Amino acid sequence: MKTLILGLGNPLVTDDSVGLRVAEELKPRLAGRTDIEVSEDNWGGLRLMERMIGFDRAIVIDAIQTGAAPGTIHQLTPDGIPTQRSASAHDVNLSTALEFGRQAGMRLPENRHIQLVGIEAQDILTFGERCTPSVQAAIPRAVEAVLHILDALSGGEPR
Repeated sequence: MKTLILGLGNPLVTDDSVGLRVAEELKPRLAGRTDIEVSEDNWGGLRLMERMIGFDRAIVIDAIQTGAAPGTIHQLTPDGIPTQRSASAHDVNLSTALEFGRQAGMRLPENRHIQLVGIEAQDILTFGERCTPSVQAAIPRAVEAVLHILDALSGGEPR
């Protein structure tokens, strides 16, 4: 089973970059796993769905804003993702994009094999090379959350 771990974000915007930073931390920890690809991207909706083609499982890591305390780790499914990572009116949320892809015959992970790790962001508007302190402090917990999800999806295979 092939697994995609994908960190999303903008590297030039403080907390919006947190998904990318978590993916960077995961790469060396999962380097020996040929069944896992750890990558980064900055797209959502249809482009995110296209990135999942050919994978059996996916874990997506991204900044999220729900009103919880900054640095809170959320675990969601495709149907529970409240954002679509695009200002384009022509883009769609991930759940809709996945359905379009499946109807077009694309090989995509089943929704039950897709998880989102959302890190509650404090600032997604300010240009900066670092996350805010509370979001930065959440990165190790987000890494562990991804590894825990990976173990659950893999049936307890060793990391």
